[in-house]
Amino acid sequence: MAHASIQSDEAPDDTKSYRFTPTQDWFSFNVDAWKILFPRVQSPHPRVLEIGSWEGRSAVFLATELCGEGGEVVCIDHFDLMQSAAGRERYSKITHNLSLTGKRFRILDEFSFPALMVLLKEEMDNPNPGYDWIYVDGSHEADDTFLDGELVWRLARKGAIVIFDDYHWDKEPADSIHHPKRGIDAFMTLHRGEFDVLSSPEQYQVVLQKTTEMRIGFLAREVGHGLDRALGYGIHVALTVDASYAMAAGVVIRGCIKHTSARITFYIVDLGLSLGDRQRLESCTKSANDATAVFVTLPQGGLTAKGGKTWAKLDMIPVLPVERVLYLDADVLVRADLRSLWDIDLVGRPLGTVRDVGFPMGHEGMHRGPYFNAGVLLMDLARIRTEWDALTATAETLLGAEYADQDALNTHFRDTWLPLPMKWNAQGLGTYAELQSADRALIEAGLSEMKNAAIVHFTGPVNPAMEHIMNPYLQPYTAKPWGYAGAPGHPYTSEWWKALDETPWAGWRLTDEHKEYCASERGKAMQSACQRFTDKVRSVTDVA
Repeated sequence: MAHASIQSDEAPDDTKSYRFTPTQDWFSFNVDAWKILFPRVQSPHPRVLEIGSWEGRSAVFLATELCGEGGEVVCIDHFDLMQSAAGRERYSKITHNLSLTGKRFRILDEFSFPALMVLLKEEMDNPNPGYDWIYVDGSHEADDTFLDGELVWRLARKGAIVIFDDYHWDKEPADSIHHPKRGIDAFMTLHRGEFDVLSSPEQYQVVLQKTTEMRIGFLAREVGHGLDRALGYGIHVALTVDASYAMAAGVVIRGCIKHTSARITFYIVDLGLSLGDRQRLESCTKSANDATAVFVTLPQGGLTAKGGKTWAKLDMIPVLPVERVLYLDADVLVRADLRSLWDIDLVGRPLGTVRDVGFPMGHEGMHRGPYFNAGVLLMDLARIRTEWDALTATAETLLGAEYADQDALNTHFRDTWLPLPMKWNAQGLGTYAELQSADRALIEAGLSEMKNAAIVHFTGPVNPAMEHIMNPYLQPYTAKPWGYAGAPGHPYTSEWWKALDETPWAGWRLTDEHKEYCASERGKAMQSACQRFTDKVRSVTDVA
């Protein structure tokens, strides 16, 4: 060791020598394996935390070999609560040994739980909280080991090395509650996806490297988003998805996760998904530690059964297990942090949404007044549920309306919805958003917001009618990127395809399946157009 020589208890008391008991060396065989891990520690001044330090062999090694100038070692050990001569002797030795290193150190002579609670509270006030190397070698009880792991995980910085000792301890059966293995396994199961395993199965120690950000947890006094995470709050996103939109919904989910800093729970209303589609959608959230997917089944006999799948966004209102939700159509592309949208104060209104670009003042047959697009809805479900009977009564009268659920929502919430910035539902980009009209002038200021869209909405049909593609006055036509005709006039088409390649549907555009799909849909469009042409000619000639 650096700075001092090692001696046993029988040697003369030399204040410049380490005081270790030779027969109690349960650490030195780890030296080579630990040194290999040192380059993984990125901090120039590593902070080390140990649970179970005994006389300080591992602590001295880390202080001298890892910490460098400015580093720190914190040791937790109960030392028999200083009630025994052996405990007091161990405390004297570790204090002496760490003093010789010349590095900053601290010893907490407590059981691990109260000591870790002290550190958690202190770290809340630390401008650069957390530890880079954590060694858990305390109690061998499975529940104690699990609890130690839980608390140190909140203190571990992203990238921290966390080592659990005695995984293959041979004093007790491995499946016993008196063996640390059960606690370590339970910890790893609970935190699956939050670490990389650096040790091999046969190693005596389990070595993890944390891949997620530090979370103090229930003790946090942070404000804003940090407090929300600490208290378990997050964003609730709802989608209504059938088999034809499963792939597009995957793009929505990945965009939300990629750009949003908060925890997200996705409530996916299943409108006929296959098992494979459900698995792929769920896997979109698996790569993120702060995202989960919950599949929701609608009750029988609702508006959806009567009017079609577009009504599912109303039927979901009474069944979602939350009081506030952000509803997103499955044909959107999320490009910004949804936290800013989620945090908008609805000032007591039932929902916040964006003006419809195509019909800012409503369409023929609707009331004349501000009219919103229902593709993005920030919904106060608790408030809306108080109006549920009236809302469904309105919807029943509009089951055959031109824009279905959107017309029903606009009719019922005519004077109570909150306008949101248009960047949160950028519609008709590259197509009808560029056209001028008297009503369009009313939202001119909002249209400029869409140039840097936070949520892009690919309005229009998946597969446009042949007449629309052929009509020179409808160019460029509206369509979805994944349809047979694509969306060639849309500025975000290529970005949508790049986003798809971050989902389990990666590479779909180049597959035979996609080619066959496009060929089939083109054929259907041509056949349908020919039939409409024939019907029109017949109607004219029959009249003549």
